[in-house]
Amino acid sequence: MTVALPETSAVLVMFLLAFLPPPRHAQDPAMVHYIYQRFQVLEQGLVKCTQATRAYIEDFREFSRNISVLLGRCQTHTSEYKSAVHNLALRVERAQREIDYLEYLRAADLCVEPEEKTLAETMLQEAEEDKKIRALLNASCDNMLMGIKSLKIVKKTMDPEGSWMKDTGSNSAKVYFFIGSRNNTVWEFVNMRAFMEDSTKPAPRKLMLPLSWQGSGQVIYKGFLFFHNQGTANEIIKYNLQKKTVEDRMLLPGGAGRAPVYAHSPSTYIDLAVDEHGLWAIHSGPGVQGYLVLTKIDPGTLGVEHAWDTPCRSRDAEAAFLLCGVLYVVYNSGGQGPHRVTCVYDPLGTIRDEDLPNLFFPRRPRSHSMIHYNSRDKQLYAWNEGNQIIYKLQTRRRLPQQ
Repeated sequence: MTVALPETSAVLVMFLLAFLPPPRHAQDPAMVHYIYQRFQVLEQGLVKCTQATRAYIEDFREFSRNISVLLGRCQTHTSEYKSAVHNLALRVERAQREIDYLEYLRAADLCVEPEEKTLAETMLQEAEEDKKIRALLNASCDNMLMGIKSLKIVKKTMDPEGSWMKDTGSNSAKVYFFIGSRNNTVWEFVNMRAFMEDSTKPAPRKLMLPLSWQGSGQVIYKGFLFFHNQGTANEIIKYNLQKKTVEDRMLLPGGAGRAPVYAHSPSTYIDLAVDEHGLWAIHSGPGVQGYLVLTKIDPGTLGVEHAWDTPCRSRDAEAAFLLCGVLYVVYNSGGQGPHRVTCVYDPLGTIRDEDLPNLFFPRRPRSHSMIHYNSRDKQLYAWNEGNQIIYKLQTRRRLPQQ
């Protein structure tokens, strides 16, 4: 049997026949035929693989040519875009120079007008502010302090710090007693006589507050106790003494509570006060200069009505009080006295320095932990090293508002 084999197949067949044993049985030609067919299949697979590889190579060459064309176009477009952006930047720069020049010409022509307008607006704002302050403090009270004439020691205790007072907003004769700079117990006496004699009949009423106060700056006004909440920087509590409930609370702004308000009263960070105009707060300012800030508070809503930065420093100060809307700050340079009022601040500006006499307190051995003015009996209630003191005042009418 003669079969025309390709050269490669013939070589493979000859190579395999060389290792085959000589034919002994009739089945050997069939084995050779089977091997031949298998090699034919392998050859056909190789041919297909070669054809596919050539096709892939041709496709890849075509793809490379297309990519090259696209890259060339992209480079062309990139150059065009760069040129367009550069031209646009030049135009924007030129337009900006022209705008700057026009603004310069406009400012040169109108430079005087803005200054006059700003000055006019400032003057208008100051006038509105002055009008607001005059309306806020528009009361019949026109007294100014002329002297602290005498003192009376009402009671003596062992506590160096504390406060005591009456309700200046009502006709009640009750006296309220606060012991210490941090506590939640208030003692209520039916009148001044019961407070002075400390008698058991009638016994004082013990009020336990749900929160503790801090410092000696608490006040009672129109049946409500106002105090600085202990553990907070600037929270003021309004407590209903009759219902024994917290009525309201507020956060006093303006940097309050960051530092003691008086150098000689380190436990008091916010000092509340009451006068003929209502409820006030005396506290430190937002800066580090140590000047006092005076804030007027609406006792009904606990809203801030106005605030003033005063020229009074907290250094060497021990207490302060308000009388007819004027702040009087008591200073003590050595801790042993004398205690003098050396800084007075009038928001209305009607009290001049030359109008003020030499205001000093009768000599006391220690600093005052609190001094509060009672607008009903026109006296000062004070606490000095465990002594509860009343100071009588001398006043006169101040100059009328212009």
